[in-house]
Amino acid sequence: MPGTASINRGKLSEVWLKASILGANWAASEIILGSFLHNLHIPFKGNILTAIGLILMISVAYIWKDKGLFWRSGLICALMKTMSPSAVIFGPMVAIFAEAFILEASTRLLGRNFIGFFVGSAFAMLWILFQRIINIIIFYGFNIVEIYADLLKYTEKQMGIDFDTFWLPVLVLAGGYVLFGFFTTIVAVKTGRQVSKKTDDVKLKQPGKDLEFKTKPGADFPYSIPWLVFSFAALITTLVINNEFSPLVWMPVSASLVAIWVMRYKRAMRQLSRPKFWISFAVITLLASLLFSYFNNSGWEEGFIIGLQMNFRAAVVVVGFAVLSTELYNPVIRDFLAGSVFKQVPVALEVAFESLPYVIANLPDARKFLKNPAEVIRLLVRFAEKRYRELKGDSQPQVFIISGDIESGKTTMLTSLASKLKSENISVGGIYSQRIIEKGITTGYNFVSFDTGEKYQYLKLKTGMKSEEIGRWEVIPGSFRKGKEMLSEQLLKGNNVIIIDEAGKLETEGKGWKEDIERLLALPGIVLVLSVRKKYVSDVIKAFDLIAPVVLDVSNPDTEEELCSRISDIVHQQNI
Repeated sequence: MPGTASINRGKLSEVWLKASILGANWAASEIILGSFLHNLHIPFKGNILTAIGLILMISVAYIWKDKGLFWRSGLICALMKTMSPSAVIFGPMVAIFAEAFILEASTRLLGRNFIGFFVGSAFAMLWILFQRIINIIIFYGFNIVEIYADLLKYTEKQMGIDFDTFWLPVLVLAGGYVLFGFFTTIVAVKTGRQVSKKTDDVKLKQPGKDLEFKTKPGADFPYSIPWLVFSFAALITTLVINNEFSPLVWMPVSASLVAIWVMRYKRAMRQLSRPKFWISFAVITLLASLLFSYFNNSGWEEGFIIGLQMNFRAAVVVVGFAVLSTELYNPVIRDFLAGSVFKQVPVALEVAFESLPYVIANLPDARKFLKNPAEVIRLLVRFAEKRYRELKGDSQPQVFIISGDIESGKTTMLTSLASKLKSENISVGGIYSQRIIEKGITTGYNFVSFDTGEKYQYLKLKTGMKSEEIGRWEVIPGSFRKGKEMLSEQLLKGNNVIIIDEAGKLETEGKGWKEDIERLLALPGIVLVLSVRKKYVSDVIKAFDLIAPVVLDVSNPDTEEELCSRISDIVHQQNI
């Protein structure tokens, strides 16, 4: 992808790089689906968006095992919400990060299994309900709770209900949210398992110019730390005045503060200009007038004043949050965070914003998204893998895996391949496994160096001695140490291609050539060839977090020719 070289990804740890990609994918789904659902006024759109985010994270968990991936991805996606045209972004930002953090905590405690995913999904869904309740109380104060209680009392009286129903609607809603979390988990786990079994690649379309996103919107705005401090203090002070003083005080104070904010911040006016705000204003004022007069034996005027008080409070909170979110774009604040414990966040955000146009360009429209969400999630996961491979491609060599069963010809192919490559002046190092045959019977195996021809026996038939065993073979003590000497950096130095025969079960357990392969994967500019038994191929790929490994079946008659051609092209293109 063009432009990738401009970002210093060397500052990013592995988990932050993956989080930046996953966060961009999540943000793309929020942008495409969020706008579509908002325009159609579909109910519970927050739950749908949360479900998509959870399915994406859980699916990726089947291929990326990094601890801390979820909460970091949530943080990146939440910060990317700052590009949203919405005047108030705190709510969505908090919700996204909280959902990711909850899933992270659940899987840390219960494991990355169905139970861990379900508990995390259920509580993430419940967080939506909890946050909505808290938001309403923050906007309108505790008077909204009294209105809710009075409405339930009126309902109880009209229907002849003789028990307290205060918590019943909340509990019913909570049950629905948990059930939604359960179905989300089923879809996510099924999708994750399907993704983990496929190794197909994806071809990506290039984004158009209309999909270029700015990572620092509003760069010309005159940011001001004093204005940030003043706005925060004024918001708190006005809310206190709204609660403690008479309407003759809080009405002019609230109106004056909102007017000051609107004159400086254009974003602050957006929420007040929406019909939804004024409809809520009228409904809440009317309800307060009717209910307070009905249940408290007071005049409608008192309820009317309480309704106005709630709405003035809401206006201050809505506009105040828009003001604070604008000032938090201040480059001074960004630079401060960049030098703190969050120093990896700015670079991760740059990578995420760079990836975002490509994700959006390759996603189907929202209708197809809703029609077959699992298929779209699989596409997003595949994109995440490809994007990760591209960003890491400069720091990990190309890996080829020759797969096959026992005695299927893997070693024969590798020795033949080495000869052909050497005939093209391509230097080959590494080791292969040579059978020791006595009287027509295989009695053991040698390590043989491709470079020097040196050999050393490492397996023999079981003798009953206490030593490590591999199937019907016994590992000769100290033999792997000799093999490691053959794979030492000094002996392999200058080789274009490194071949390691028979990697598999031991390596996935942290034994065998585990450390040697990891060292080789840190060396750019080489080609690494591994032979692996079929049943261990996926385990080896996961154990070493291989990027775009090319898996070729030894039983295919064209494999050797294809492998030789591809390695030759890579070596000559890189001018190794």
